[in-house]
Amino acid sequence: VVFPLIHGPFGEDGTLQGLLELADLPYVGAGVLASAVGMDKAVQKAVLRAHGIAVVNHLVVLRSRWERDPEAVRARVTAAVGFPCFVKPSNLGSSVGVSKVKSPEELSAAITVAARYDRKLLVERALAGREIEVAVLGNEEPEASVPGEVVPEREWYDYEAKYTPGLARLLIPATLAPGQGQEVRRMAVDAFRAIDGAGMARVDFFLAGGEFVLNELNTIP
Repeated sequence: VVFPLIHGPFGEDGTLQGLLELADLPYVGAGVLASAVGMDKAVQKAVLRAHGIAVVNHLVVLRSRWERDPEAVRARVTAAVGFPCFVKPSNLGSSVGVSKVKSPEELSAAITVAARYDRKLLVERALAGREIEVAVLGNEEPEASVPGEVVPEREWYDYEAKYTPGLARLLIPATLAPGQGQEVRRMAVDAFRAIDGAGMARVDFFLAGGEFVLNELNTIP
């Protein structure tokens, strides 16, 4: 049995899983489809929204569109998403290439950074709220863990906060109001099933204004 431990593109995006399928080797974790949907945040949000799961307000921007008409993209972002917002590559992880944009003047630099990594970019509304995470384990009958909370010591949960000791605290279990724990666990399982997940996943939420909004689902290689 192969245990894929390669993070990011070519490891958890369905390509390695497809190779293992062709080689007729059993492996741990999500299959080709769920891995691809888990990696592509733009497609993932479309699938989750189609299943009635609340996701962060966002806009998909193609690098070619930005290069051809940056003013039109800037106007569309301002009207549809607003500021502050986050700009990120659609197919990456660990907050690589992600920038927080506080004004229209900062948008160009953020898109330039994200476009180094992907032809498809995601512009998301920045939510002021708590970051809640739930693990999901299983196949046909997946189960959710107790929720945990990520408390970054920086302005947001960037690459340094994720991988530098002391820059983030993990509170397990998260302190939630009665019923909220069950709600977010249910949403995590619903999202896992929506992308046809298998094995395991980590599902990240924002808790803003008393409502859970799904940030992203990560299949775990």
